[in-house]
Amino acid sequence: MADRIVATAEALDAIERLTVKHGRLMLFQSGGCCDGSSPLCLHEGELLTGPNDRLLGELGGMPVYIDADQDERWNRPRFVLDVAPGPASGFSLEGLDGIHFFTRS
Repeated sequence: MADRIVATAEALDAIERLTVKHGRLMLFQSGGCCDGSSPLCLHEGELLTGPNDRLLGELGGMPVYIDADQDERWNRPRFVLDVAPGPASGFSLEGLDGIHFFTRS
């Protein structure tokens, strides 16, 4: 399966900086609730993935997941990960650096 997520150069730079600072990371594309539909950047393994989590691909060595049911509801789009100034809402790691990831499809 081809990766269904790509990243802008700015997002890849942010991933590299965050990986140096925090170690191995993972990204989970949220489908709602606490952080709306924002991607959550976490320490790898901090969120245990299960059989209903789908791997979208890897960005800078970081695996990116989405809930399979959410993915189906959204019609299995291709995603572009980008970054913008301003803190992340919630507990996503990049918010500590005053930036937040977002996805476009």
